[in-house]
Amino acid sequence: MSSRQPRILICGNLVWAHEEARQFFDGLADLVVMDSPNRADFLVGLKSGGKYDQIAGIYRHNTSADRIGVFDQEIIDALAETGTVKWIAHNGAGYDQIDVLRCANKGDFHILHPLGLPSMRFHGLTSNLGISVSNTPGAVDDATATTALYLVISCLRNYAWAEQSLRQGTFKSGLDPGRAHDVTGRTLGILGLGGIGLRLAHLVHAFPMRVVYYSRNKSANAPEWCEYIDSLEGLFHLVGEKEIRTMKKGSIIVNTARGKVVDEEAMIRALEDGHLSSVGLDVYPNEPLVNPRLLEFPQNVLLPHMGTENQDSQRHMEVRALTNLRDFLRDGQGNDLIPELRSKL
Repeated sequence: MSSRQPRILICGNLVWAHEEARQFFDGLADLVVMDSPNRADFLVGLKSGGKYDQIAGIYRHNTSADRIGVFDQEIIDALAETGTVKWIAHNGAGYDQIDVLRCANKGDFHILHPLGLPSMRFHGLTSNLGISVSNTPGAVDDATATTALYLVISCLRNYAWAEQSLRQGTFKSGLDPGRAHDVTGRTLGILGLGGIGLRLAHLVHAFPMRVVYYSRNKSANAPEWCEYIDSLEGLFHLVGEKEIRTMKKGSIIVNTARGKVVDEEAMIRALEDGHLSSVGLDVYPNEPLVNPRLLEFPQNVLLPHMGTENQDSQRHMEVRALTNLRDFLRDGQGNDLIPELRSKL
């Protein structure tokens, strides 16, 4: 292949979509696998003449953080200094491991033509973004919503607690049916009726549950049985001591979004005094570390970030991220640009 062909850096796990990657970038870009054992090696590789020289775009998976850390200011600045990296295609709906505000530094937008022609300069498409960042919304909706549904049911019915009892040979000894509730007729409050929230709303409607939701704006896609609340005072806020105490005594909190969305200390205090009956968590503030105090409550349902841990969703996510990179190189603009950067177009 021509040495003038752009290069794409595979930064983190690519497990299921190797064939798609080959097909997408055949004749368009060379694929380079990030093999740095640590951050220092990665930063050296980005310099002129280094092993990551002339990288135009990056496929990023969170597993890369195990070796080089998150994409913080130091890494974003190093990527910007290359003058060639213009798109980060993140594999995942959440992108809190990327300093996206740093990526939004203003500057003109260049891509190297895949056929070896002179580089092109774009002023109209993404001209005011230093480095564009895309994610994979939609690809995670079903997997994350079904995880949330499991947590809701298991917390209400104490199923995880019951399984622990069976495995310990006590066969539901110590379980109190007075602490358990049926799902039908209960109220589910959803913070953000995006793709995941909407999918969850449809799933729980089968029981049915009453669904109330808060979003920045009323969703045009919301079914008529979803009740919009324009103030978090009617639901719970984003989510500290005051917001937790606003909830009805005996409520549960389910979090499949980000660990830091909920004030963990306030949540534990509410578990201790019985204001919360249980919590169902798939995310934690300092993953993979889990606060050991959460383990003291057998009624809690705790998963090790299992939301998208299945091959169907993971393949879909990989393909979607790679598609965004391909479209960026081929067309000058990928899809799924994150909202913080979309607003600057």
